[in-house]
Amino acid sequence: MAISFFLFNFATHKANGKLMKQAMIFAAGLGTRLKPLTDTMPKALVKVSDRPLLDLTIQRLQEQGYQRFVVNVHHFAQQVIDHVMEKYPQDLSVNPLSPRIFISDERDALLETGGGLKKAAPFFHENENILIHNVDILDNVDYEWFSRQHLAEEDAVLLVSRRKTKRYLIFDNSMRLMGWVNVETREIRSPFEWMKHPDAAELDLDNFLIRIRRDMTELTYHLFAFSGIHSFSPRLFKLMEQFPDRFAIMDFYLQTCHRTRIYGCLKDDLKVLDVGKLDTLEQAEKFLSLTI
Repeated sequence: MAISFFLFNFATHKANGKLMKQAMIFAAGLGTRLKPLTDTMPKALVKVSDRPLLDLTIQRLQEQGYQRFVVNVHHFAQQVIDHVMEKYPQDLSVNPLSPRIFISDERDALLETGGGLKKAAPFFHENENILIHNVDILDNVDYEWFSRQHLAEEDAVLLVSRRKTKRYLIFDNSMRLMGWVNVETREIRSPFEWMKHPDAAELDLDNFLIRIRRDMTELTYHLFAFSGIHSFSPRLFKLMEQFPDRFAIMDFYLQTCHRTRIYGCLKDDLKVLDVGKLDTLEQAEKFLSLTI
């Protein structure tokens, strides 16, 4: 079941003649790393600087032009629904500046990131890219800038950076997504045969590179860490119909990047704080003061 609090004709979904920017906020998780706080509340309502994480995300994106949001719910779903109804009245006569918020209900089953986005598809305008953001992430991204990085011919843009991690996304020189590698197990996932089954693969982690050898040819690719923040074109929903109800969005990207146009956007000064853990929750207030 999907719930919307405000129904209106898509033709009215405009500001100054332009479509309002739209975003998906993933807020359905169990928040197990935030126990015992999440024994009685969803992680979306855990507070930083006396403000729920959900409000921090919505208000910051709203300041940068986003006015249409879909929030998925599962754990203590009704608490999120009640908070949204109270905080963001959907009656324009009450508050004409209130963002339009839709709830995608996953109380029956958690659908992961890909499945959650697929279920929420009916809420999105088909001609406007969708910003994907986790409710428990704080960052220093200029989202007006990031929205401009998603060119009309691109199907998705993944925000990446150079940082040490166990798993990297693999990009060619044009920053097109080619695959994924686990640096500990050396497992490579890719729809491209020469990359999936190379004769040899050499990691150069100091320079964030991987060299793939196949049939006497060596190709060099770039390694970048994914931030979890991405921009998604609604035209990909058609391709998602081939996927099950539950799947991870990265699985979708890695299985389809050979027939879609998925690119990386490098931001070397990217700062991201995962507030999904108790220890980082304590750092969040300072992070906010320094980055936002």
